[in-house]
Amino acid sequence: MEETTRSRIVAAAEALFYAHGLRSVGVDAIAEHAGVTKRTLYYHFKSKDDLIAACLAARDGPTLERYRGWLGDSGPLPDRMRAMFAALAAHADRPKWRGCGFTRAAVELAGQPGHPAVAMAAAHKRRFEAWLAEVLLGEGIADAGLMARQLIILLDGAIAQMLIHRDVAYAAAAGRAAAAIVAAGAAGGTAPSMYTD
Repeated sequence: MEETTRSRIVAAAEALFYAHGLRSVGVDAIAEHAGVTKRTLYYHFKSKDDLIAACLAARDGPTLERYRGWLGDSGPLPDRMRAMFAALAAHADRPKWRGCGFTRAAVELAGQPGHPAVAMAAAHKRRFEAWLAEVLLGEGIADAGLMARQLIILLDGAIAQMLIHRDVAYAAAAGRAAAAIVAAGAAGGTAPSMYTD
């Protein structure tokens, strides 16, 4: 019963935070949305900050699984990359889409680098980048770590631009760039260096 109540609070908070932002949503609104008392909420979470971190932790696995599904595991990797970005575009082409909750949390709390939600967002992005590197290594691509970093920059850049402009064409453009990078690596090339001496 307690875990059900905790999950309900997290789900309510997640929906409100995603729709309205972290700072603008109060504990009273979350408790009301979850159908619990404020005292019950604080029984499960010692602070709003802990609740924010719990919401991000709850989204970590499902977010990675969604992208794994979009990428798939059969067919040429450049085609799969284009498909992943196309799926992102379709996902973003909804009135209630608000971008990446992890990035939004890190940006909103940029002045509090020690905040547990910032740490959770950073950990999620590291896991996502490691997953991409693992996919690339599985395809025999050299310098998979650098290429994974380039791909996540394309992905997060596309998400930011779609959020700013409400135009999913940015995901398609990023998907073409991602496919070209991966194709070059699959052909025996290396990821273009992002660094200069």
